[in-house]
Amino acid sequence: MSAMDTPQRDAPDSTMLFGFWYRAAASDQIPRNGLHKAILLEIPLVIGRDAKGIPFALRDACPHRGMPLSCGRFDGSQVECSYHGWRFDAHTGQCQFIPSLTVGQNFKCDRIYAGSYACEEHDDFIWVFVPELPPLGAGFTKAADTPFDAPRVPIFTEPYKTAYLSAELPCSVDHGIIGLMDPAHGPFVHQAWWWRSRQSIHEKKKNFEPIPNGFRMSAHTPSSNSAPYKLLRLYADADSITTTIDFVLPNLRFETIRAGKYWFSSLTTVTPIARDHSRIDVVAAWNIFRWIPFSAALLKFVFAKFVEQDRQTMEDQAEGLKHNPHLMLIDDADRPAKWYFQLKAAHLEALRNGADMKHPMTGPVTLKWRS
Repeated sequence: MSAMDTPQRDAPDSTMLFGFWYRAAASDQIPRNGLHKAILLEIPLVIGRDAKGIPFALRDACPHRGMPLSCGRFDGSQVECSYHGWRFDAHTGQCQFIPSLTVGQNFKCDRIYAGSYACEEHDDFIWVFVPELPPLGAGFTKAADTPFDAPRVPIFTEPYKTAYLSAELPCSVDHGIIGLMDPAHGPFVHQAWWWRSRQSIHEKKKNFEPIPNGFRMSAHTPSSNSAPYKLLRLYADADSITTTIDFVLPNLRFETIRAGKYWFSSLTTVTPIARDHSRIDVVAAWNIFRWIPFSAALLKFVFAKFVEQDRQTMEDQAEGLKHNPHLMLIDDADRPAKWYFQLKAAHLEALRNGADMKHPMTGPVTLKWRS
């Protein structure tokens, strides 16, 4: 038996990856002139909107004595600490005023910064860039520039509709992600009369290829054992329907379905909150069935069903993971999970060595499994 045929034991280390954009909060959670607490990668954040509605993110700790800034006041421009009244520019984190200073005390408060983070808002979410861990003395450091823009949900034509949903997962980001890309759990976890049944299991063969920082399930004909795809085939009256799925570090799953002039796309992320807590966020966009009343609500119902099934599975699995068992990953169904761990290790190794990341995939691969 070859090494590739032998089940391999892998244990996620729950290492969280810095230097990437993460979804911090849904847009509708952040009121104008309000403050919202959030945690990303075990970093406490306070997120808000200025008087013009532009979002900002600061570390939720005053650099003076550590009081959470979310306990303070916000006037639409500056965040005021509730402990001693220090005020900070909402976007840069630069200290603007220290009430306790007296005339003649020439302390330069503008040298002090509450930790600030780059923000972008689109596709129903506020994204925050979490850089590599800052050096000591970060209270005197400006926010780092971002090397690239936040991810976007693929859009192909206008007009279109969107919908999103979120769910908390009682597991590490590693378990959340490998559950997200697992191709074999569907018939056992996601059963419904309008989707598929356990009896629909059959052999599948898909082609995969390497892409920068990730891998792609190449364009393929959707599964024939799910009712929504059968309906889409009838409605679109297209020569072909194709699905493409990408996974990209640190936590991005893109799915695109094309059927002639019609399309559906989604971007799903598993966001690390803490080492044993993550959150799944799904945003979808589409131009098909836009004429159907309540189509967004219907799609959210379907998504919510799937996400709740995944969440419940993660909750049940967490009971088994309390004792830190080894994981036995097999080929071919678990190969995407192996690639994820290898990509993550390669990224961290490249950071340590200051070298280009070595992709674990050397070329296209065909995988087969039953689901």
